[in-house]
Amino acid sequence: MSTGLTARTDAGVRWLVLDRPEVGNSVTRAMQRDLIDNLAAASSDPDIRAVVFTASGERHFCTGPNLRDPNMRPSQERIAGDAARILRTGSQAVVAALLDCDKPVICALNGVAAGVGASMVLACDLIIAVQDARLIELFVRRGLAPDGGAAYLLTRKVPFNVAKRLILFGEELTATEAHRIGLVNEVVADHRELDALSAEWAQRLAGGPTRAIAAAKAMLNQALDVDRAAAFQTEALLVEQVAGTDDVAEGVAAFTEKRDPRFLGR
Repeated sequence: MSTGLTARTDAGVRWLVLDRPEVGNSVTRAMQRDLIDNLAAASSDPDIRAVVFTASGERHFCTGPNLRDPNMRPSQERIAGDAARILRTGSQAVVAALLDCDKPVICALNGVAAGVGASMVLACDLIIAVQDARLIELFVRRGLAPDGGAAYLLTRKVPFNVAKRLILFGEELTATEAHRIGLVNEVVADHRELDALSAEWAQRLAGGPTRAIAAAKAMLNQALDVDRAAAFQTEALLVEQVAGTDDVAEGVAAFTEKRDPRFLGR
């Protein structure tokens, strides 16, 4: 039975596609679980060396939770802890899975990403956006506190006062403006260019030293949350782990032989 998430693997790249364009690619609990499982599988599969996260259609990346799914909203009886449980096991778990995936995750932002949809975008490692894409922190428009890691992610991605303005006013950020402030890596003219550049970047990452890239991602994600001593300790441990990989030996050999390295991700 389809969850609304389409997954395929092409030349070492796992493509994860939110595939419910008729409802704005809004997420259900089944879709969230499928996405978490796919990201965990990508981490553990040595044949998958990069992930592209995108959506179907040309209007919406994700408009947030599909509230027609009873598993996406608290009980009518307002049971204590119900909303927190749904959040922890749903949106927060998806964001954590994107951040913690050992393989680099590229977001191919094809349209509007609102609420938790925007949080999923921000949790990706690299973002390529079509020029008419937008990010909307709409929580305040619904009387809601920001969730899905929105405050955590935004304060690490944009200047502090910009994060406050986006969240407190429920404002939207165009792809052009997001690129100007460094939130988006690249903006492309249309969806054909979006697919092409996303595939190109994914292949570059898939051809790289996968274990070294995983270590670099872990260091970068931790850097803003710990002090220097903890950061240096993590760095030393991860450098030690990567030093014994076949890709390091290949990188040294390629340098000595004055040729391009052929990394196998091991």
